Amino acid sequence: MGKNGQGRKRGIDAIDCRMIELLQRDGRVANTEIAKTIGISEATVRTRLARLISEGVVQIVAVSNPLKLGFGVVGTIRIHVEIKKMDRIIRELRGLKGLWHIVQTTGGTGIDTEFVLKDLNGLNELIFEKINKIDGVMRTETTLFLNYVKRQYDWGTAL
Repeated sequence: MGKNGQGRKRGIDAIDCRMIELLQRDGRVANTEIAKTIGISEATVRTRLARLISEGVVQIVAVSNPLKLGFGVVGTIRIHVEIKKMDRIIRELRGLKGLWHIVQTTGGTGIDTEFVLKDLNGLNELIFEKINKIDGVMRTETTLFLNYVKRQYDWGTAL
């Protein structure tokens, strides 16, 4: 990256933050409504939103409750790993169907994941036939979700 900042992603400004807050409340809000609320053109909203999506700042999706969609087993798997093998383990985890959320963590474990599966057979296969067979995985701890008590995505921005 040069001294003049070429190749750097542009930062998020107050307009981006306001757009994100509106989308967090209603991901279906029209670009024209965002433009009207903020006082900018619809073309500006479209351009900024495309940039926010392409840079991974936001993702526009329908958030669903997997327990109400027929998935019988939902929860987390904490994966204790050999730190030196972390990058390769993460690459392999990314390819596993059923894992929808993967994060590196502190606290001596290495990786936390969340899964959505049809049944216990699927969980058994995921843990014992896939995750625990990855070189560098030392052990796993699984927690099952019984019910979603609060799932809220309108936390705004920290800027």
